[in-house]
Amino acid sequence: MNRRDFTLALAALSAAASAQAQLKKPEAGDDYLTLDTRAPTEAPAGKIEVVEFFWYNCPHCNAFEPRLATWAKALPKDVYFRRVPVAFRDEFVPQQRLYYALEALGRLEDLHAKVFYAIHVEHQRLDSEETIMAWIQKNGVNAAKFREQFNSFNTSTKARKATQVMQAYKVEGVPALGVAGRYYTDGSLAKNMERATQVADYLVAEARRSK
Repeated sequence: MNRRDFTLALAALSAAASAQAQLKKPEAGDDYLTLDTRAPTEAPAGKIEVVEFFWYNCPHCNAFEPRLATWAKALPKDVYFRRVPVAFRDEFVPQQRLYYALEALGRLEDLHAKVFYAIHVEHQRLDSEETIMAWIQKNGVNAAKFREQFNSFNTSTKARKATQVMQAYKVEGVPALGVAGRYYTDGSLAKNMERATQVADYLVAEARRSK
């Protein structure tokens, strides 16, 4: 077998293995983890919560965002979806505050994806209050109102709760998904983030059955 044929054969085997992983039933311990202690949830009564853990600077989160947005819009009506910005270190906190300040101002819908674009395509550093404020003003957000929300008690509380939820799910890397305060999966467990959404669909069904 020549080198080209060998390379094609390896690619075919890899594709077959990926397809098989996509089809097989998710297994606890392999494709997802079940938490020993339930994580706190914010879903309304009767709803199943799905959480995406992310970090704006993460290239994998940036690549996953378009698929995630499409998937989240198609979730069943009994599913409550929310994003949780992580803070593995103190320097992550400004971006947590950025997310929750945009949420408070009703600007996530139009600016969440633009934050990813600014960081990963335009190579802007949005990692401090000063750099974030400069970007905010360029994107038509009232600077005074944003700064007020950025430094508010409400935003501080939400950022602290986000870190608590991240720790409760024992998140080690992002992007990752939590389901019903009970289950956790990510790209490493599910083999890729496309399959992670399929695993999450399975876990939603499991949570629905065990209500």
